[in-house]
Amino acid sequence: MKSTENKKAERLSQQEYLSTLNDPQRDAVLYGNGPLMIIAGAGSGKTRVLTYRIAHLIENGVDPFRILSLTFTNKASGEMRQRIEGAVGMEARNIWMGTFHSVFAKILRIEARYLGYTSDFSIYDTDDSKSLLRSIIKELNLDDKIYKANVVFNRISGAKNRLVSAEEYQNNAIIQQDDEAAKMKEMGRLYKIYVTRCFQANAMDFDDLLYNTNILFRDFPDVLYKYQHKFQHVMVDEFQDTNVSQYLITRKLSAVHRNIVVVGDDAQSIYAFRGANIENILNFSKDFPDVATIKLEQNYRSTSNIVNAANSVIARNKSQLDKKTFTANEEGALIDVIKAGSDNEEGRLVATAIFEEKMQKALRNENFAILYRTNAQSRSFEEALRKLGIKYRIIGGQSFYQRKEIKDLLGYLRFTVNQRDEEAFKRIINLPKRGIGDTSIARITVTAAENNVAVWDVVANIGNFATGRTTAGIEQFGTVIKSFKILLEQDKDAYEIASHIAKASGLLKELYEDKTVEGLSRYENVQELLNGIKEFVDNPDAEDKSLSAFLQSVSLLTNADEPDDNEDHDRVTMMTIHSAKGLEFRNVFIVGLEEDLFPSQMMLESRQDLEEERRLFYVAITRAEQKLSFSYAESRYQWGRLKMCEPSRFLLEVDPRYLNISDSMQRGRDREAANSPMSFVKNLSPRKPVEPRAIPAASSVHSPSTDFVASDTSQLLEGEKVEHMKFGFGIVTKMDVNGSDRKATVKFDKVGEKTLLLSFAKLRIVK
Repeated sequence: MKSTENKKAERLSQQEYLSTLNDPQRDAVLYGNGPLMIIAGAGSGKTRVLTYRIAHLIENGVDPFRILSLTFTNKASGEMRQRIEGAVGMEARNIWMGTFHSVFAKILRIEARYLGYTSDFSIYDTDDSKSLLRSIIKELNLDDKIYKANVVFNRISGAKNRLVSAEEYQNNAIIQQDDEAAKMKEMGRLYKIYVTRCFQANAMDFDDLLYNTNILFRDFPDVLYKYQHKFQHVMVDEFQDTNVSQYLITRKLSAVHRNIVVVGDDAQSIYAFRGANIENILNFSKDFPDVATIKLEQNYRSTSNIVNAANSVIARNKSQLDKKTFTANEEGALIDVIKAGSDNEEGRLVATAIFEEKMQKALRNENFAILYRTNAQSRSFEEALRKLGIKYRIIGGQSFYQRKEIKDLLGYLRFTVNQRDEEAFKRIINLPKRGIGDTSIARITVTAAENNVAVWDVVANIGNFATGRTTAGIEQFGTVIKSFKILLEQDKDAYEIASHIAKASGLLKELYEDKTVEGLSRYENVQELLNGIKEFVDNPDAEDKSLSAFLQSVSLLTNADEPDDNEDHDRVTMMTIHSAKGLEFRNVFIVGLEEDLFPSQMMLESRQDLEEERRLFYVAITRAEQKLSFSYAESRYQWGRLKMCEPSRFLLEVDPRYLNISDSMQRGRDREAANSPMSFVKNLSPRKPVEPRAIPAASSVHSPSTDFVASDTSQLLEGEKVEHMKFGFGIVTKMDVNGSDRKATVKFDKVGEKTLLLSFAKLRIVK
């Protein structure tokens, strides 16, 4: 396994680990001071380079407290820290390493007073933010069909990522015109109220962690000076995924020492919808004219056919840095192209291909991944895999920390730490039921906002604000929270407080009394959360074991950091291509390769959007190590209607030399011919012996004629004899012309029928 190999390498001496690197990798590790850009192609070993560079700095006298390393997932930073620790020892724990959000949250907690927050501020997740926005929209009597919480949230998020404040938003004429065109004139007002309510709740959302760090460094030069001189070396992984806000912060932090190292691949920039700005990497040299550039172009992950196919696709993008990825790995199998009559049949054909490959090669389910453009495509593959008894897991389903029972207990924990947290308050005040209705809860939040006080101030003094039957329930809630605050003031650790709150709040009792299967599952989930808190407290590396520290660690988890619920890891992995970034699998199926699906219909309005979709396809291809397959359907149900589909333009952009079209398309025709359910079951039966497909030996590859010169094929006709450098001699059986795309179907003597795109294929017409 690769992880074992890495650990072995980390125990080597400096001289030994340098000898394990290729020349460009070694140059990147040993590079001295000054700005450095490392262009790291897919599978080129960038994690190893970053690990060894940090280890090399520490071994050469750089204080680890003065190294800042920024990643995009906690998992990535954790693995990197572990590797560095294996190389240089416990000093690795002193590196400032983590995601942008976790590192900046740490800085904001230290410097919170400058911005008017306390160090125990809450971090709102997306659900919290949308819940607050729904409350504000309702309070303002706005039409929630026009002012949808999701749309409003995304507009505010986009503004913050561009560092546009609520005041600037309201005063920008162009933005106001856009809002009026969208019939959302009150957007600026909503933005302003949302920001105010978050501040009153002593809460920041995820975008605030970046936005407020920029404000902190902009408005308080002494704070900026402190961190500029603290961090002697700044390193940024996945630099192509940074947004404007992230780049400005890192540029400011590195302005004094100018030892900034950015690592990325413009060909893998796929997060523009989250605000990522590819211009950050394309124009890095403009901000740092003296930057050195090192290219890691050797791919260690994939076969030659896969690497070359990926190159043939990404070469069509105009906005990119010059590089040419290559590999010394074996040529490998050609890429199968699976044609299906419908989306359901696509699911069956892919599941069957997985079953056959498992039988032929004695592989495990975990060796396979199915990648799609949208989550909605998973259904047909789930059904087909279940019918063949193949276990699978879907990445990107409901997060453990998004389950209701988990958020309920976390709500109690959050409100115990921060009594200004309005969203936590609304979640728990009537949980378990205390006879407090939605109207009463809304009245409390509005009263707090009108009086510019926290909701807790209203609850703790409810007699001054309200009368009636509900006040008893509110007073009871206040008493419960006060008892929890006493535990907090006694410096109990996170587990002691959380386990007490789970019992004393009544949450555990209510779940325990629900004897349904779902109720048992919810009870077990809460117990698992408590187990996780105990593990957090028992971790010897955790300096701060407080409830506040635990809540911060949970709030900063990303989807990639989520625990896997399945103890059985031998499952086919299914996920969107965006979720697959940074992962690799032995066998990969990229499915749904149809126009308007991939590329998405939403991404065809500009060259920039289309090039991002092409980069997404490139990322998907480069997840595969040894075997890659494409699939598409000729028809698909969308919005309750049957739609006829055409193959994706991306399929046509792959150099046909690396495709195996004929065999897979023949399988598709065979399945179409088997119309009856019984014949279909017979064809797919696991008991049916599977004949391994013959793979031509290297010696059987065609040697081109000595006089081989590619002919002009613009007038190629059916029936003509041709020669291909690899496939040998054959007869053109069909010509297919679609605009500028001309394809020829050729029946070759040795390898059978192939469909070739004439703009790529080199053919000699034999007279």
